[in-house]
Parts: sequence; structure tokens; C-alpha cells
Amino acid sequence: MSSIHRISLDAMGGDNGFPIVVEAAINALQTHQDIELILVGDQEKLRAELKKHKAENLPRLTIHHASQTVAMDEKPALALRGKKDSSMRVAINLVKNSDADAVVSAGNTGALMATARFVLKMLPGIDRPALCTAIPNSKSHTHMLDLGANIDSSAEHLYQFALMGSELISVIDEIDAPRIGLLNIGEEDIKGNEQVKMANTLIKKGNFNYQGFVEGNDIFSGKVDLIVCDGFVGNVALKTSEGLAKMLSTELKAEYTRSIFSKVAALISMPVLKAFTKRFDPRRYNGASLLGLQGIVVKSHGNVDALAFATAIGIARKEVKAQLHLRIKSRLEEFAAQKA
Repeated sequence: MSSIHRISLDAMGGDNGFPIVVEAAINALQTHQDIELILVGDQEKLRAELKKHKAENLPRLTIHHASQTVAMDEKPALALRGKKDSSMRVAINLVKNSDADAVVSAGNTGALMATARFVLKMLPGIDRPALCTAIPNSKSHTHMLDLGANIDSSAEHLYQFALMGSELISVIDEIDAPRIGLLNIGEEDIKGNEQVKMANTLIKKGNFNYQGFVEGNDIFSGKVDLIVCDGFVGNVALKTSEGLAKMLSTELKAEYTRSIFSKVAALISMPVLKAFTKRFDPRRYNGASLLGLQGIVVKSHGNVDALAFATAIGIARKEVKAQLHLRIKSRLEEFAAQKA
């Protein structure tokens, strides 16, 4: 494999569009000397934006023209059938044709999943793709999947999520045997629905560092490195935690500006507040991996700035370096051999 890792960027996707992607690409190239980035989108707009940054001739950065854009509220089926020259579709095609090693997009999540699955296809032994990302906890962070790609998941699907997530953590966090927990309404074996109970039995039989059932509060305790759940539960948990973090931040700012005394207290505690804000800055955790495909796809939040999008590029770089999709494929083959 080449020492330069090629990553295609859906430059027209996301709420904030190509200016954010261009700035993030420039920053990522300065940070990582072993990547080559391909901006996919309207070449005239992208060239003009690069000119604003005086980066028209920046090494390891190229433009690949695409004439269409997938809207953030566009139906996935319509985007798949009617937008074959969209920046999203073309960026994914570059991975399929081995012109890129990974793709990063902040675009329409449903369209990205549908297009990536159609173009790249699933790994043998994986039924559905799953979204996995990191959530900050009291010690460092916890990875969680699925976060919305699958509303209903069988016990076998949850087992597959555990396998894919454990390989991801081994790559991203360099943990040989990540601790895995299965999200449930209690830690006892009798708790939960039939899918969760059956998944508990399956994962116990797998070659995992399995810790058993965990509850919602364990998402933030650092008890495990990976929490496995279906997409409905995972998405609700993720959005709840994001909403809580936003509310606490807003209320804290309001309290610190309520009176002259609170303003003085804010000034004194500013170093602590800055350290806290930096540690739990969601931009540092941006980038959800779409696992289970025959290729590497990273989904950025739609409403992000350049720092957050550059973080997603960094995640794609790590996954490419470790050939994550091939590692997952190898684990699946081992599991199939054990069952035979």
C-alpha cells in the first residue's frame, strides 16, 4: 500500500458547504504529511475558494469536478437514482475505482448510507452498515454503535456491531482488547427484550473482552470502551447527550453573567472553564464511521466548522492506514470458520 493515503471529500455536502470543507482540507494537509486530498464538487467554486486562501497550488490537493449536489433534506432514494453526478456519489465512486482510499462527507446521512451501500457493497457476513462514533466520558471517551443506521436490529446484527466496533477501537484508540458492553435496561441477565438477551449469548461466545450488560449511565462512566445497541436507542441516547451538553453550556453562561459578582467568579474560574470546554468540545469527536462496507466512509456532522471536519479527515486517515475494512473482513472469516 502507498505511504500516501488518498481521501476524497464531498466538498458540496453539509449545512455550511464547500468553504468549510476547503478550509478543513488545507488544515488537514498541514497536520498530516501522509495524506492526499481530493475535493469533489463544483470546480469553479472550489478554485475560487482556494484562491481566497492562496492555496491554488497546494501540494497533495486536487479537484475532481461534480455537477450536482445532494440537498440535506433530499430523500435518499431520489438522491441515489437522480444524482449520479453529485459530489457525494462521485466521491464514493473514487473509492470504488481505487482512486481514493476513503471518503468523508458532511452531507445527507440517509443519502450517504444508501449511496455508499449501493456503490461499495457490504462486506461478506455483514447484513447492515452501522454508524459508530466517540462520546466523551469521565475518563476519556466511549465509542457507541449503532447511532441511527438501523432502527431495528436482530441479535445477529448486534453481534456484528460488536465485531466491527471492536476492530474500529483497536485502530482508532490502539486498544488490543476493547471492553464491550451491551446497552440494556439493567445489568441482570433476565432484563431486556429478546433481541438483547439473544445478542448477550452470542457476544459471550465470541472472542471479545465482553463486560456484559451496561445501562445508560455507563455511556459516560468509562466502564467500557464500546457500547453496542440498535440504531433507535443509540440515536436517542446521542441526541439526548448532545442536548444536555448544550443546555448546561447555555445555563452556565447565563449564570456567570447574571450579576457583577458572578462575572468576577467567571473571571477567576476562567482557566478551569476553558480546560473543561476544550475537553468536551464536540468538534474533537466529530466523524462517525460507517462500518460494514467494502471501503472506508466517514460521516461528519452536517453543521460543523473547519476544525470539526478536519477531525473527521483525521479519523479517515487512521482507518485507511490500518485498512479497517479488511481487518473487519478478516475477523468475519475467523468467526465463520469457528461456526463451521
